[in-house]
Amino acid sequence: MLLRSLKLIFLSFLIFFFTWTFTIPAQALTKLKLSDLSYQDCPPELAKGAVISSGSAAANCFIVTGKAENSTYKTVYDADIFGRIYDANNNPILQNRTRLGSIPEVPPGISDFELRISVPENQPTPLKLKQFKASGFSGKVRN
Repeated sequence: MLLRSLKLIFLSFLIFFFTWTFTIPAQALTKLKLSDLSYQDCPPELAKGAVISSGSAAANCFIVTGKAENSTYKTVYDADIFGRIYDANNNPILQNRTRLGSIPEVPPGISDFELRISVPENQPTPLKLKQFKASGFSGKVRN
């Protein structure tokens, strides 16, 4: 009985040791600072036929641009961009939605980014871009 208990303890130790020693490191979520935010009208070839997500109303097309700062030494992949956009009357552009798009790859340092948004035609400009941030992964998550 004692020998059996010792065998179980030894096997448990081996399983524990190999699990901790040979596991693939988790891909940590990396936060990115976004700055120098601005927007401009989409080029005509992108703006043609723009509609809002419900598909029932005409929309204006804009390209939001800015800088993404990756302060780590590793490339960040699949960075989701979050933020709030308001019209000239402080009404939200994308209600109940703060994820605005993504950046496929952000190398260490400061990089330019852009994302396309559609704004209902009846919402007045200028737009107000607030609380923008991004976060991604140190390894590729999606193919």
